[in-house]
Amino acid sequence: MSFLRSVVRSFKLVWAFVVAGTELLVKRPATREGRAEWLHQFCARSLKSFGIEVEVVGRYPDRGAVISNHTGYLDIVVFAALHRCVFVSKAEIAKWPVLGWMTTMSGTVYVHRGRGGSAVQASTGMQAATDAGLPVVFFPEGTTTNGEAMLPFRSGMLAQVLGAGLPVTAAYVRYELGEGNDPEVRVSDDVAYWGDVTLAWHIFKFLSLRNVKVKVRFAEAPIKFSSDLLHRKDAAVEARVAVQELAMQSDVPQELVC
Repeated sequence: MSFLRSVVRSFKLVWAFVVAGTELLVKRPATREGRAEWLHQFCARSLKSFGIEVEVVGRYPDRGAVISNHTGYLDIVVFAALHRCVFVSKAEIAKWPVLGWMTTMSGTVYVHRGRGGSAVQASTGMQAATDAGLPVVFFPEGTTTNGEAMLPFRSGMLAQVLGAGLPVTAAYVRYELGEGNDPEVRVSDDVAYWGDVTLAWHIFKFLSLRNVKVKVRFAEAPIKFSSDLLHRKDAAVEARVAVQELAMQSDVPQELVC
């Protein structure tokens, strides 16, 4: 790891957050569209600033829901940079210093697991985002992985989306590292964020990387589910298969974890 490169880029990242946070604090966009636009511009600037290349295959849907595999915080930055959108996330993020405030202000729909009424609140938030013309992005694995395996999809939020009658489009994200990095650097450890590594240390290490490339592949059409809401677990399996098919098209071997 290039320590000096990480230090320099860390200051650069902090400054980017200061500028974006000040902009958000001053403007305080009142509409979901305005908050989504702020997040879109911030993430797009961040990717460009750190030289992260993004290749898109397919078309980002203008409405409905987007479901994807999940390897870490960079997934969120990538999807927001490509299009104005709203994310569905676990409620714990709202308590994170600085980041929690910014995700809340950007219109994130939070899910309080195990709390009564949470699903209904999330469904209401997603419907409001859709009414505002914003696609909703969520990661049905429920947690991040190292990118070498795809966990079973949780059915709860998917059921809420289907209940609202929203089309669901599958997406798949994968990362590559170009030349200039140390031989021991791996996408599975240094780009993907999972396990017991602290967020701050992982970001610090990530900032030392060179030539990070991202490919996002979207399905050509929304998923055609064969199951109804009474069989939401079957729908979760079908959604997982749809994302898995995109992974295979990306020529990345994926291990299905049963």
